[in-house]
Amino acid sequence: MTIARKDIVRDGEEGVYHCRSRCVRRAFLCGLDSYTGINYEYRKLWIEARLELLVSLFAIDGVTCSIMSNHYHLIIRTRPDLLTALTDEEIARRWLRALPKEKRLDENWAPLEPGEKEVAEKVNDPEEMATLRARLSSVSWFMAFMNEYIARRANAEDGVEGRFFADRFKAKALLDEAAILACMAYVDLNPIRAKLAES
Repeated sequence: MTIARKDIVRDGEEGVYHCRSRCVRRAFLCGLDSYTGINYEYRKLWIEARLELLVSLFAIDGVTCSIMSNHYHLIIRTRPDLLTALTDEEIARRWLRALPKEKRLDENWAPLEPGEKEVAEKVNDPEEMATLRARLSSVSWFMAFMNEYIARRANAEDGVEGRFFADRFKAKALLDEAAILACMAYVDLNPIRAKLAES
């Protein structure tokens, strides 16, 4: 039976989650695509850099990750408690830096620093600030910003439009220490099982 995402991922509460996203097209996320002969191994660096950026901006800890040829796994921990120490200006700056849209990125796909006017527009809207504060600890927003950025960049490189990832990400709550350790072992050993690594 399918369970609604809102019943798995509880916004506003600390939790640990195993998230997974899979590519939809024949083109690989990374690694050697045997169909086209193109090696997309460098895309791992895109994912790692984007993950590092989002972890620095969101109230979310990156526990571990595994990047496979056509999908990736993340284990993350939400930390909504960290947001209480941030000012509205810090929240606005973090949100604007996280946006994956082209207008927020330079020619190397690096995030641009938000302007004072942009920040002030957010800060002067208390209702929006409350929304942004909540979103900065949201697994759904974190994964949306992760996947949209990778999809836009890969599509631009491939000269195509449309979906890059197949449907929304999958998420599973890890409810105790044993589940977290078992899932971490699964994610870390995944490349060995897929014969992408020897050790």
